[in-house]
Amino acid sequence: MKLVSRDIDKYGAGYVILVPEEAEDMWHAYNLVCVDDTLQSTTIRKVSNETATGSVSVNRVRTTLTIRIETIEWDTQGCVLRVKGRNIQENQYVKLGAYHTLDLEMNRKFTLGKHEWDSVALDRIELACDASQHADLAAIVMQEGLAHLCLITASMTLMRAKMETNIPRKRKGSCSQHDKGLTKFYDQIIQAIMRHINFDVVKCVLDQFMEYMLQQALKLDYKVLLDNKSKFLLCHSSSGFKHSLKEVLQDPSIASKLADTKATSEVKSLDDFYQMLQNDPSRAFYGSMDLKKRRRYVKLVDTVREAGGEVKIFSSLHVSGEQLGQLTGVAAILRFPMDDEESDDED
Repeated sequence: MKLVSRDIDKYGAGYVILVPEEAEDMWHAYNLVCVDDTLQSTTIRKVSNETATGSVSVNRVRTTLTIRIETIEWDTQGCVLRVKGRNIQENQYVKLGAYHTLDLEMNRKFTLGKHEWDSVALDRIELACDASQHADLAAIVMQEGLAHLCLITASMTLMRAKMETNIPRKRKGSCSQHDKGLTKFYDQIIQAIMRHINFDVVKCVLDQFMEYMLQQALKLDYKVLLDNKSKFLLCHSSSGFKHSLKEVLQDPSIASKLADTKATSEVKSLDDFYQMLQNDPSRAFYGSMDLKKRRRYVKLVDTVREAGGEVKIFSSLHVSGEQLGQLTGVAAILRFPMDDEESDDED
C-alpha cells in the first residue's frame, strides 16, 4: 500500500489518501473503512442523454464521487471491496444524496475520511505501508488425491489452487493404475506451483512431495523449480485441507526456518494461550460479548499497551484468526490469576 498523503488533526479527525498496490492491500482497505466514513474515488457511471428528437443515448463516463459509507462488501476469493453510500458532494453526473457503489481497485487512489482515526486504524495503515511486514511464504498441504496451494501473506492465507484426483487403490500384484493416478496428481501440483508462485517474491515453500517434483524438474528441465529448490521445505500435515497449515506452522523445526512473519507469530500466540488455558486457567480468559463497539475494543487495546502488555490483532483470513473466532474473537493471557466471577456466584 502506498500512502500518498495524510491530514489528521490533533483530535483524530481527517483523511488519508492511499493507493492499493497488491491484493493484500484490498484486505487492509476492508479493515480500514467503516460505516459513516467518507470515501472518495473515481468510478464509472452510466449517463443518459436525450436528444432534441426524443431519442435517448446511454454513455459510460468516469467521474470522481465522494460518498458517506452505509454498507461494505468484501469478496474473499476475488479480493474485491465494494462500498455503497450516498453522494455528499456536488457532481455533474450524480445528484446529492443519490446512492452509488464504489469498487476499490488496485493502483487507483482513494481518499478515506474519518471523524476519529483511532490507534488501531493508524496501526493498520503503518502495517499496510511497511513492505518489511509482508510474509513471503507459500504452502502446499496435501493428502493422496487432494491438495491445496496457499499463499500466506502478512494478513491473509489465500487459496490459489485446489487439486483433486481420483487415485485407484493399490491391488495385489499390480500397482500400475495407482501409480499412474498418483503421477497425474503430482503433475497437477507441479503445474499449479509454476503457475501461481512468483519465486521473485516467495522466499519459502512448504510442501510434501519434493523428491518427485525435483526428479520431474530435472527430467523436463523446469529451471524455475531447479533454481529455487533451496526455498522448498519438506514437512508433514495430517490432511490436505487448509486448516492443516496451523500444525505445520506450529512445528518447531519448520518455524525456526521461517522468517518472523505475522502468520507464525499469531499461531505461536494462540498456542501459548491454549497451553495457559489448560495449565493455569485463572490466567487465560477469552471473549466478552459486551465489547460490541469498536471504541471499546480500541480502549482495551490502548490500555493493555499503556500497561506494558503486548497486543496482537489476528487476521480473520489466517487459520489462527479462524480459531480465535471460535473463542469469540477476544482472548488474553494474564500476568496474574483472576477469579472467575461465575464460579464465585455459584459458590
